Amino acid sequence: MNNHGLPDYAGHFTEPEGYLDFARYGPPSRDVLTATAEALAASAHADHTTVNDLMRADPAARAAAARLTGTAPDGEHVVLLPNASTGLFHAAFGLAEGTVLVPSGDFPANHYPWRRTAALGRAVPRWLDGRPTPEAIRAALTDDVSAVSLSAVDFRTGYRADLAAIREVIGDRLLIVDAIQGFGIADLPWPAADVIVTGGQKWLRAGWGTGFAALSDRALERLEPTLTGWTGIEDVALFDDREHPVAPGAARWSITNLSPVAAAALAAALELVERVGVPAIEDRVATRIDQLTDTLRAHGGEILSPLARHERAGILSFRLPDTDPAHVAKALHEHGVTPSVRADSVRLSAHASTTRAAVDRVHAALRSLR
Repeated sequence: MNNHGLPDYAGHFTEPEGYLDFARYGPPSRDVLTATAEALAASAHADHTTVNDLMRADPAARAAAARLTGTAPDGEHVVLLPNASTGLFHAAFGLAEGTVLVPSGDFPANHYPWRRTAALGRAVPRWLDGRPTPEAIRAALTDDVSAVSLSAVDFRTGYRADLAAIREVIGDRLLIVDAIQGFGIADLPWPAADVIVTGGQKWLRAGWGTGFAALSDRALERLEPTLTGWTGIEDVALFDDREHPVAPGAARWSITNLSPVAAAALAAALELVERVGVPAIEDRVATRIDQLTDTLRAHGGEILSPLARHERAGILSFRLPDTDPAHVAKALHEHGVTPSVRADSVRLSAHASTTRAAVDRVHAALRSLR
């Protein structure tokens, strides 16, 4: 952790003052813009060294992801992916059989892979109602359950799953975690998970087309490399018209070469998080969420997210009694605030670069509704 970097953290970003929609999309840093521009510029003047030079961003991003997830530092347990959904499909189709516990209210990205495997006679989902607490998971465990697949942070409310306690409850079963709503801003025990997948376009602020998966030894042993492509094998550069064995590490989840420009963007984003430190980022986010919570409650808002810091991440959902969320959103927009709007609620999500002025804008918007 490097708390000395936090005061300058906001200086890496240029999002508008009232931007509070990081759970949907996180505007990239200047570091990411520079890395992307430099990689594209190099590709525009390609010679015999260009492609190999650009491909060096891949191991740099994997190494940073390995450090932040607590996996082996060589990066062999990490593979870059274009998004979180690709990783969830790899995990789902890699599980040959058994029952998988999945929260029924989870984001659809964690539903459709299991619906597809069930249709093909492979792993079958069992839907869990309510929050995926360790107690709820323990009550649902049966001998046929081979895995639990859930989001580290709930996209609706910001509720953070107790990964360490869930690991204790499920024992040797696989724990598959969609980390997209928490990675980089929540100091969670990632080594408790066997599969960690995330996209970089939200809280990591790396832009679209970025992401990775980190796999434990248990995951590599039990998940079949069903979707392995030509880049996920041994001797990938040997074109001998034969089927090659799959790569020994997480590289077996590779389907084809990804954009080295995206890899450069992801590396820059991950390295910025490392320099500042997740605990410092998390503390700043929690402070802003506390301030927003106080503001909403002062205006009669009904808070739908957990109030305790240890139970939530950067998401704050609410509704105003007898007020259409669309009307609330209109007032927020008029005061320069960007939220996410649902049919029954409004979601605010703050990052470490969010200033107190954003809270003041929300206060002014809600006051205008009176």
